[in-house]
Amino acid sequence: MEKLVDLISTQVAQAFAQAGFDANYGRVTVSNRPDLCEYQCNGALAAAKQYKKAPMEIAEVVATQLAESQNFSRVEAIRPGFLNLTLSPLFLQSYLQQMAQSAHFGVPADTQPKTIIIDYGGPNVAKPLHIGHLRSAIIGESIKRIYRYFGNTVIGDIHMGDWGLQMGLIIAEVQERMPDLPYFADTHTGAYPDAAPFTISQLEEIYPTASAKAKVDETFAQKAHNATYQLQNGHPGYTALWKQIMNVSVADLKKNYANLDVEFDAWLGESDAQPYIASMLQMLQEKGLAKQSEGALVVDVSEPSDTKEVPPCILVKSVGAALYATTDLATLVQREKDFHPDKILYVVDKRKSLHFEQVFRVARKSGIIRPETRLQFLGFGTMNGKDGKPFKTREGGVMRLEALTKEITEFVAKKIAENQIVSQDCIDDTARLIAMAALKYGDLSNQATKDYIFDLDRFSAFEGNTGPYILYTIVRIKSILSKYDGDVSAARLVPASSQYEKDLMLILSRFSDFVQLAYRDSAPNVLCSYIYELAGAANKFYHETKILSEPDPEKKSGYIALIHLAKLVLETCIQLLGFSAPEKM
Repeated sequence: MEKLVDLISTQVAQAFAQAGFDANYGRVTVSNRPDLCEYQCNGALAAAKQYKKAPMEIAEVVATQLAESQNFSRVEAIRPGFLNLTLSPLFLQSYLQQMAQSAHFGVPADTQPKTIIIDYGGPNVAKPLHIGHLRSAIIGESIKRIYRYFGNTVIGDIHMGDWGLQMGLIIAEVQERMPDLPYFADTHTGAYPDAAPFTISQLEEIYPTASAKAKVDETFAQKAHNATYQLQNGHPGYTALWKQIMNVSVADLKKNYANLDVEFDAWLGESDAQPYIASMLQMLQEKGLAKQSEGALVVDVSEPSDTKEVPPCILVKSVGAALYATTDLATLVQREKDFHPDKILYVVDKRKSLHFEQVFRVARKSGIIRPETRLQFLGFGTMNGKDGKPFKTREGGVMRLEALTKEITEFVAKKIAENQIVSQDCIDDTARLIAMAALKYGDLSNQATKDYIFDLDRFSAFEGNTGPYILYTIVRIKSILSKYDGDVSAARLVPASSQYEKDLMLILSRFSDFVQLAYRDSAPNVLCSYIYELAGAANKFYHETKILSEPDPEKKSGYIALIHLAKLVLETCIQLLGFSAPEKM
């Protein structure tokens, strides 16, 4: 289904051609003066130079060509040469009726659907999720859903930090605390225990303790390095213990991400890339790309077009340790083998931009990924407190993600109880849905690359540009529809009889414009902007129109069909953003 603006542009372009001018001047845009018209065309201004005529003369001739069209209720040529266009209510109603009856509201699927991997999440196992993981999870989940809306095969990969020295540190600390465990006995034969020797709470205490100890105890640090080396070389006991670390950590991660309504398709980590590192390093050296430099193995990734220095990408340090770049490149090898992707998008802190620029250049120079595969880095800004600094706990520490979601949910639950919005037995479920809307919309309504201020009071308000306001609009519409004395599914749109009705129709007709823009730019904030405008138009229409008491059955049916369509579009948008609405609030 064509976008409305494209349909109008086609007709105006034909009018330019019929008037003797180049049809390309007939491009139409949404009016930047909605008080004067709904759409506008500035083509006459551009055509004036080519045809050596006054812009107003051209605009008037084109307006004459459009005067008989039944798609417009008014066409005006305005000095110095603008074409102001107002749609006929019948044309708009017909378009919306078609939209309502079309799959995805007429939004066309991508003509060339792709296989896309989104790398988001990035937690380290054995460590609690904190607010630094929030933006990656929220932004990545929304982009994944938007990509799928257009028919793509999308794999959300959590890409866990599950290898390297942190594992050696944990193994060494567990051995000091529980030396009699079979994982550390060289003489052990047979199977290892099914149950882990620690809980997630204990594991989350073990790692920071071990990390701090290694900084002051050289003997312990060496023990951790040795455990890391032995793990990476297949030590059976350490491998079994590592699997227990993974089992306990992943179960906790899945629980916490589920509380955020975030789902990953691939629970892969750095360990999954390890088998590819040796052959990849060999290939890079054989191609003459990786070379020794002061004992380290590096790849020069600088290019003549660089306007600032891009340092070499270090793959192996002088002490023989592989780095994040090594693992990320090996992960690309693994992804190419397993998924053959057309695009890989990394949703990561923007401070990692240089790292990924280096990795992407090595991948392209070496042929690790195909030339047509697109690699994209979407760096996000930080979530700050009201003081403008990175958000902290009241004690000044890094806040755990579980604590943040609990704080928001309890805050919302208190407001619900005070205002007696829902019955006592529905408070918890309703509070969770509203809290997720507050948290996610508060984040996603900002451009991903920008830092933003986390303001709990503002984000959870039921008025203004907030998630709860969007939910309130949906719930209000649900309430009206539940009281309708007819069949909602049988209701049919009618031409608008008021400006409020037409304004709601106009913003609904632009759904395709916004969702396609969000898709093109990987920008959920575009959808947030759209649904805030849509919710505002729906509320104005509700306030100014006696929907249920309308005596004319056809008009009443039209009102119901219109708000039902608004509800469906709003629900689709919030689903793409990653949250949902309660039945009451």
